[in-house]
Amino acid sequence: MDQKLQGYIDRLNALHFKDMYENDFFLTWEKTDDEIEAVFVLADALRYMRENNISTKIFESGLGISIFRDNSTRTRFSFASACNMLGLAVQDLDEKKSQIAHGETVRETATMVSFMADVIGIRDDMYIGKGNAYMHQVVDSVTEANQAGVLEQKPTLVNLQCDIDHPTQALADALHIIHEFGGAENLKGKKIAMSWAYSPSYGKPLSVPQGIIGLLTRFGMDVVLAHPEGYEVMSDVVEVARKNAAESGGSFSITNDMKEAFKDADVVYPKSWAPYAAMEVRTDLYGKGDFDGIDKLEKELLAQNAEHQDWVVDDEMMRLTKNGLDTLYMHPLPADIQGVSCEHGEVTDKVFDHARESLYKEASNKPYIIAAMIFLAKVKNPQKTLQALWDRAVSRHFQ
Repeated sequence: MDQKLQGYIDRLNALHFKDMYENDFFLTWEKTDDEIEAVFVLADALRYMRENNISTKIFESGLGISIFRDNSTRTRFSFASACNMLGLAVQDLDEKKSQIAHGETVRETATMVSFMADVIGIRDDMYIGKGNAYMHQVVDSVTEANQAGVLEQKPTLVNLQCDIDHPTQALADALHIIHEFGGAENLKGKKIAMSWAYSPSYGKPLSVPQGIIGLLTRFGMDVVLAHPEGYEVMSDVVEVARKNAAESGGSFSITNDMKEAFKDADVVYPKSWAPYAAMEVRTDLYGKGDFDGIDKLEKELLAQNAEHQDWVVDDEMMRLTKNGLDTLYMHPLPADIQGVSCEHGEVTDKVFDHARESLYKEASNKPYIIAAMIFLAKVKNPQKTLQALWDRAVSRHFQ
């Protein structure tokens, strides 16, 4: 028996996560601490097996359906990689090429694409009050079809980003921090600044900052949310963060001063997002088909952003942190790099380049996080299955 794999199995044996079996993944704060830890442990175990050229295919056939209602590179390929790692083929539902344009309902679409589907990954993050609700509609539809005998199996839903949370990103980020600090137990008392940063574009979702404050407050960290006045996030998520911090022994605070947030921080996470109030207006305008109103709102928001061009991560800002340029800098990518991808942006080229390798490691966690979510939903005894996969010793790549 491989001792490192046995260590992962032993850790899983100590956790309670049976409710994840045949279940879905909507928001991180709907999962228990043990369930979140099980995702981390299994993600690391799957990476370890791939590094040792062991196939982790638990399916001989089946589909992973991806529905991206917003543009994506990393999450799209991470979902495809995760499905492939487990033996599933992937089919993207392009709504422009489907019968949705002809009036096909969510219930009908969800059922029609799911006859051979084991998992559905959805990204729907642009409209407040819509994305997470749409995901629940899909799950309700396939559950009903499965119970009626129309579908032989109920596909598992994985939230690839909604209007409230970005769980695959937040979990990948948290796992990166855990690796960097040598274990989740070492995060207690560490300060992370989840900060707004200037972007020359508008309308970026709130789900990344909301996902971070909703998750990292569970580890006893001192989490600071920083943004200019007017760039508030959802109050419900702020309450989740406050509750988590109180229960974990950490802290959660909000400031309108980026420098205050960065002072003595162990981790910084500067990322632009749109004001919650503006996103509500935007959703209402789209619902009414008021495109003139949308154009006007966009101009207003770009002007509002331009008032805060000093919210940028440069040498001076990083000097305020615990370890200067060596402080852990995080971003979901792509970043607005000043002087590279834009004239003025979230971060300078020097700071970004210094952190580039770490950022790529951060991003590399996401396929394993998604694979772990699927694995835990589809395998009744993950420990036994990991052992069986190792003992089977099928090479992923014959050399």
